[in-house]
Amino acid sequence: MIATEVGENIENRLQKYFQERAYEISSIDEAQNQITFSGLVRPSWFLAVFLSFLAACGLLCFGLVLSLLYPSLGNLFLFLTLFAPTAGVFYWRGAKRMEQVLLQIKPFEEENKALITLTAHRDEIIQFKQEFSFEECNE
Repeated sequence: MIATEVGENIENRLQKYFQERAYEISSIDEAQNQITFSGLVRPSWFLAVFLSFLAACGLLCFGLVLSLLYPSLGNLFLFLTLFAPTAGVFYWRGAKRMEQVLLQIKPFEEENKALITLTAHRDEIIQFKQEFSFEECNE
């Protein structure tokens, strides 16, 4: 929960922030003054390549062990390394997901203040705190 000055129209500012981060309004509950944003979390190219690299290292080591155990087959097991990109493909298919952010704004006891309650993924909350410098209230 965050307390903030209401001087400028904070709802419009927060709505613009989330829309710039590729979120769209999916529902508005005027009774609780709550807005629900939905957005698609995209997979990371870096992470896909990194996972493929790690899989290649693991398969190479496994192939070396198998080639030592079965020397009559030679280095045939080293071709297992060719399956490493499948790790990146599995990550890429599974990492794309829909995420929701719940934003609730209530008038605060003090004059010209509002209480903002943000319910979201941990990374989104961290990014939100970096973007805005609000006074934080933990309840």
